[in-house]
Amino acid sequence: MMTIAISFLITVLLSPIFIPFLRRLKFGQSIREEGPQSHIKKTGTPTMGGIMIVISVAITSIIMVSKSNDGSIGYETWLLIFVLVGYGFLGFLDDFIKVAMKRNLGLTSKQKMIGQLVIALVFYFILHVNDYATYIQIPGTSIQWELGWGYALLTIVMLVGASNAVNLTDGLDGLLAGTAAIAFGAFAILAWYGFPQNEITIFALAAVGALLGFLVFNAHPAKVFMGDTGSLALGGGIAAIAILTKLEIILVIIGGVFVIETISVIIQVISFKTTGKRIFKMSPLHHHYELLGWSEWRVVTTFWMIGLIFASLGIYIEVWIV
Repeated sequence: MMTIAISFLITVLLSPIFIPFLRRLKFGQSIREEGPQSHIKKTGTPTMGGIMIVISVAITSIIMVSKSNDGSIGYETWLLIFVLVGYGFLGFLDDFIKVAMKRNLGLTSKQKMIGQLVIALVFYFILHVNDYATYIQIPGTSIQWELGWGYALLTIVMLVGASNAVNLTDGLDGLLAGTAAIAFGAFAILAWYGFPQNEITIFALAAVGALLGFLVFNAHPAKVFMGDTGSLALGGGIAAIAILTKLEIILVIIGGVFVIETISVIIQVISFKTTGKRIFKMSPLHHHYELLGWSEWRVVTTFWMIGLIFASLGIYIEVWIV
């Protein structure tokens, strides 16, 4: 609870200082013209708020891990912070290009992919140097499947895939902050269950606190957006936790909302390129429901509830079915 409280307070105290600073720099969000018309009024809302989340999680993790380990900090904490800051910096570059050039597209897809791959490769290299186990465990069983060097590919796919999936989910006020807080909370419970009082639990709880603090200013109507700075960092952080806790497969369940959002985009693209028709009014899926007439708050709270169901299912499978 102290970890959550510290992270929450850091974010809440930083926001009233940081948000006006972003306004003065004119770091405002550009809105897609083809999106819901109700979003036009959001043009100019400060973005890059993810910087506050990254700072809060990193500082809180260092403080609380050091406190619980008599001043020492293990490689797992530094590795998690590396992924968080690395993907956060990549997202920052993307956001900066958008706001500096006043356009909705930042880094090219190739540039972003190269950055994501480099961070993922460094992450795996550090795991390899520390003789990290290269098996995955089937949820709800004691069955382990040794992947050998195939684990390197899995690690890369998870980090790149999760960061992109979480990024796609960031499109409505409070949507990602809420669903990500739920996912990190679920992993905190599982990390505590599997490795009592370990550093991964602290990092996950720090993320929960930072996201709840950010939600104070990001809930509808949002005073600030996290941007790719926050969404890429959070996606990378969730995947890194899943890998370090050997819950690689459970990530697909706990991150069910992120998976569904990604699948909706894939289906939309394939359908339009092959038939010229769109399955959804707009993708990712949350925009489809907006265009059906749902209020933004209704879409967000519905997705929060779905995220909670997926998180509960993941915990149930891992804790009670075994």
